[in-house]
Order: sequence, then C-alpha cells, then structure tokens
Amino acid sequence: MYLQQLSFLNFKNYTEAELTLSPGVNAFVGNNGAGKTNLLDAVHYLSLCKSYFNPIDSQQIKQGADFFMVNGVFEKNGNKEVVACGVKRNQKKQFKRNKKDYQRLADHIGLLPLVMVSPYDISIIIEGSEERRKFIDNVISQTDNQYLDELIAYNKFLANRNAMLKQIADTGRYDPELLAVMDEQLTASGTRLFQKRRAFMEAFTPIFNQHYSFISNGAEQVELVYESQLLADSLATLLKKNIERDRILERTTSGIHKDDLQFNIHGMPMKKFGSQGQQKSFLIALKLAQYTFLTQKNGFKPLLLLDDIFDKLDDGRVTKLMQMVSNNDFGQVFITDTSISRVQQVFEAIKVDVKLFKVTEGNIDA
Repeated sequence: MYLQQLSFLNFKNYTEAELTLSPGVNAFVGNNGAGKTNLLDAVHYLSLCKSYFNPIDSQQIKQGADFFMVNGVFEKNGNKEVVACGVKRNQKKQFKRNKKDYQRLADHIGLLPLVMVSPYDISIIIEGSEERRKFIDNVISQTDNQYLDELIAYNKFLANRNAMLKQIADTGRYDPELLAVMDEQLTASGTRLFQKRRAFMEAFTPIFNQHYSFISNGAEQVELVYESQLLADSLATLLKKNIERDRILERTTSGIHKDDLQFNIHGMPMKKFGSQGQQKSFLIALKLAQYTFLTQKNGFKPLLLLDDIFDKLDDGRVTKLMQMVSNNDFGQVFITDTSISRVQQVFEAIKVDVKLFKVTEGNIDA
C-alpha cells in the first residue's frame, strides 16, 4: 500500500498543492515554520480522519478561507483507493472513499493504516495515563474494526453511570436495580475491551523489546508493563466493592478507563530516570513496534511518517533506524527535516533513493 498523489486546498498554511509521491522515501525539507509537518498531517487525515496534533477540524482551515479539502489516491493490493476529506466552518466533516460518503468515520479506520513518529509523542511518557491509553487504542483500532465501536459503547455506559452517581448525590434517590443494569452493561463492554488490550500487549511487548534492543545496541534494560485493575479482579466485583466510594466521589473509580502502561528503565520509571536520549529511543521503539504489529496483523505495510526525526537522535541511533529502512523493513516513508544535505547524506550512505520536496512558506517544489 502507498499514497500515489496528495492534493489539498486551504489546508493550514497552504492555499493549494498537488504532489506526486514516491512509493519509497519522500522527504519534505525546509526551515522551521515552512509547513513541512502540515504535509504529514494531511496524510494523517486521509488515514485516520483527523489531525495528529489538533482535534478541532475547523482550526485546520487556512486563515481567511471557509473550508479545506484533502484528497489522496492510494494503491492498495493492486486497486486504486481515492479518499477525500472536506471541512466547512460550522458544518459536519465529510469523508469519502471512491466518491461514496462514509456514514460513520469509524468504518474508515484501519483501511489505510499509518504510524506517526513526532516530537509531540513525548507526552506518552511525561503526561497522564490517558495518553498511553490512546496509544493502545490507536494501534488496536487499526487492526480490529469492532474495537472502536466497543470503546465508544463503553464510554457511553461510563458517562451514564457517572451521571447517575451524580444524580444520586444531588437528589438522595438511589435505585439499586437501575444501577445493577448499568453495571451489567459496563461490565460486559469493559471486559471485552480488557481482553483485547491484554491480548494485544502480550503480542506487542516482545516486538517492542526487540526494537529497543536493536536501537540501543542492547545497552539498556527496559520494561513495558500493562497495568489494569482487571488483572486482579473482575469488573463486576470491582464495581460492587467500590460502590460506596463511587457514590462519595460521584464517579466510577473502577474499569478499563483507569488502565495504564508502565515504562521502566533498569527497574526505575522512565519518566523520572530516563535521559532525553533514552526517552526518545523508547518512543521510537514503541512506534516501530506499532509498525511491525500492524504489518503482521494486516498483511501489508502501513505508511510511516517521521517528523523531525534526525534532530532528535544521535548519529548512532539514526544509523540504526535507517538500516531498518534500507533492509526493506518499511514500505512508503515520509520524513521532514531542515537540512537537504543531511537527508541526502543519510540516504546515500545506505544506498536508498529519496524523493525530495523543498518547502518554503506554504510552497512546495519537487
């Protein structure tokens, strides 16, 4: 699978552009602020129906314009897939595949899988557990089209239960039978999600370990640990056990919405004891493991987007990463960087062709 053509109107800092892309490595090179990362985000829209960086679609519209459009022509298994995304101010986002509207955006997820590696990914390590759950959900949803529906259902059941807990606190009226029905819904959905997450982590963790060992030359001992309350007890038992606490706090304190990942280096939390280089290596190993997992599950290679990657790694780790590219471990790759000479040197050294695009303040020259 690869993206043959990319075009857009009024997207971020671009008025209009159309690119013919290489099925191998594509590099967008230019100064900071020129719009290189915006090109990667356009590709991300076509794959996952949203921006990687900003959840508000209307804020992707170029200043002074009323809409944006992003279009892509993909080759997948010998077939052409034409995908189009359009957003008008104060209107619902439109998404089309081969000129047919999607009724639900969730139906598109997984058709054109993608892995993005960005400096913003540091939030997975330093921010709260929500960022790490998003990572798990993103990977699984690109291989299991039922997972996203189940997650949406779980969050709906959770919101209903929390609303009821608040209502009980406000009115003093407690209906045990109604709460039991809500608990049953939440338990069934949460248990299914937990089983999928646990199975995913069992498959994913050894892949991650291999990638980290390769990038770091085996110099560091790291751990990736899945943490869930459901590893120790069933969700039904937890909800019953914690009902009084939930009533006091007016929210549900047990469930898969509390899941987390623990990142360790030499037995200590990576967040506190890992150097910047070690944290970056950990993140890249996570994303490369995601890439390998998607390839194994889907039977074809996803797109790989590397934003400002050379600036974030030492030469040794860049060489390791590029060795993987040269060994044909990856399919189509998109890279951004500020230095043409650096990109050329890196790919000349590993004897891989690269298609260069020079980006200057919203203009692109191949």
